[in-house]
Amino acid sequence: MSNKTDSNSYTILFAIGMVLVVGALLAFVASSLRPKIDENKRIEKQQNILYAMGVNENDESSAVFISDKEVGEVFGKYITKQLVITNGTEAKEDEEAYLIDVKKEQSNAKDGKERRLPLFVGEKDGKTYYVAPIRGKGLWDAVWAYVAMDNNMVVQGAYFDHKGETAGLGANIKERFFMDDFIGEHLRDASGSFAGIAISKSNGDPLNKDKTDNEVDAIAGATITGDGVAAMIKSELKLYEPYFKTLKTN
Repeated sequence: MSNKTDSNSYTILFAIGMVLVVGALLAFVASSLRPKIDENKRIEKQQNILYAMGVNENDESSAVFISDKEVGEVFGKYITKQLVITNGTEAKEDEEAYLIDVKKEQSNAKDGKERRLPLFVGEKDGKTYYVAPIRGKGLWDAVWAYVAMDNNMVVQGAYFDHKGETAGLGANIKERFFMDDFIGEHLRDASGSFAGIAISKSNGDPLNKDKTDNEVDAIAGATITGDGVAAMIKSELKLYEPYFKTLKTN
C-alpha cells in the first residue's frame, strides 16, 4: 500500500500550503518593518539635502552627515520651504515634498503624466539655497544626486550616490574630492543659456579654478559613470530652469 504522502496531489497541496505560509510571514514582516523603512528613507533624504547645502559634519577629507538623531531638528532649522513644481513654473508648498519618489515621477513623465519636481529652499548664513534631487543612469545601475544652487543656478554644493558603480572607480562619485569640485560651478553658459556641467577627461583646468567653463575633471577609469552623471545633471536640472527664471537674479 502506498503512503499518502508519496502522492502527487499531496506534494502539490503541501507546496501550495508552504507558499501561502511563507507569503503570509513575509507580508507580516514587511508590514511590521514598513514604519522603520519609511523612517530610514526620511532620515537619508534629509541628510542628503542638508549635505548639499553644506550642513554636515565633514572632516578634512571625508563626507559625514548630520547624525540620525539630530537630522530632523536640523532639517527643520535650515529648510524654510518645501516646494513641488509643476508645469515648469507653478510652485506650491508641500511639507512632505521630500517623500516624492523621483524615479516614479520620471516614469510618470514617460507615460505622458504630469511630473512633479521637488525643490527644497534653505537658509544658511544669510544665503538662500535651492536643493534639487535628481536621478540618472551610471555604468551599471542608477546614480542620483542632491544639488544645491543659488538663484542664478550656480552650484553651492552637491551630494552624489549610486546603486552599483565599480568600487574605486565610478563609486568615487560619492567621495569629497569629486563632489567638492562642483561647488561654484555655473549651470548656465556665458550667454545665460542652460548648459549643465560636463565631466571631462580633457579638462584643461585640473585644479578647477575656472567655474564658468561648465565642466569638472573626470574620475580616472570611470568615463561611463561620469558621462551618466553629466547627462543626469543636464537633463534633470534643466527641468528646473523655467522656475529659476522666475526668481530675481543678481
